[in-house]
Amino acid sequence: MRPPTPSPRPPGRLLAPLLASVLLAAQPLGTAIATPDAHTHADREKTTPDRRIVMTVDDLPWVQLPGISTAQALPGHRRLVAAIKRAGIPAIGFVNEGKLEHDGKLQADRLAMLSDWLDAGATLGNHTYAHADLHAVGLPAYQDDILRGERQLRPLLQAREQQPHWFRHPYLRAGRSAQDKAALERFLSEHDYRIAPVTVDNSDWIWAGAYLHATDAKDAGKLKARLRRDYIAYMGAKIDYYEQQSIDLLGYNLPQIWLIHANALNADTYADLVAMVQKRGYRFIGLDEAMRDPAYRRADAYTGPAGPSWIHRWAIGEKKPRSFFGDEPEVPAWVMTLADLESE
Repeated sequence: MRPPTPSPRPPGRLLAPLLASVLLAAQPLGTAIATPDAHTHADREKTTPDRRIVMTVDDLPWVQLPGISTAQALPGHRRLVAAIKRAGIPAIGFVNEGKLEHDGKLQADRLAMLSDWLDAGATLGNHTYAHADLHAVGLPAYQDDILRGERQLRPLLQAREQQPHWFRHPYLRAGRSAQDKAALERFLSEHDYRIAPVTVDNSDWIWAGAYLHATDAKDAGKLKARLRRDYIAYMGAKIDYYEQQSIDLLGYNLPQIWLIHANALNADTYADLVAMVQKRGYRFIGLDEAMRDPAYRRADAYTGPAGPSWIHRWAIGEKKPRSFFGDEPEVPAWVMTLADLESE
């Protein structure tokens, strides 16, 4: 997601500059100068970029619930959970408890979908009850929605000697004033929550909408295969982009936090997404490890209407020029058309 008032995108930026340099300082007499053959394996490891990333999945147990029946949601849910289990990487899903209900009544089979995530080795966090928009409902109603969002989640986790520890803002909208942001953080801390940021923001929801529409197309199989292939490439471009943004802003690539959603497209591409990221040299880590990086202690000074990446929030707080935000990969026009959308 880009800043609220983006400028025209500048010409393509250069890739990450070479970070390593060779020090040819004068040596005292009698001191040997190390040759490449003399380097140890540990020395070589120090020159290898430490690329780390967290997999986070929003809108559990399934994006389309409660708009569709549980029976309609289960096939995709099972594919996604199976892929998560096979991948064997840390993952955390963020729950909207309102999706567990039908006509105000808890559905046992939907609650069981959350147990499937835990059985697959994932952890769970709070994403509010109704996917509330803080900017629309205001802080008191939002806080109430957070507490409503743990009525099933907390006992479910306690039964496994866990507790909900992470909170993710719906729409990544975190407050329109410094006072509201500070009040929300105090409220979350009082209830033992920490905010789960996002650095690799993207529009997977648009691709997912196009994927659903493609089901009814004449050449559905070929079209969905093209969507999957191009979606993987799009996500790779997003990860490359935010890696460079982190280097430009912080001087290094922080442990990235990636956002996707519980939908059919990600169920069908999860293994390929993981493989694509690993091919780029990333290793998957848990959210707790990522958040130990000092970058995440930076203040989120952004109070605009959108929900941008935390890297962009920090850049906005530092008053980076508009050119800093250029070149972010966009959803292709043909996908936008298929999703029946005019803009991201």
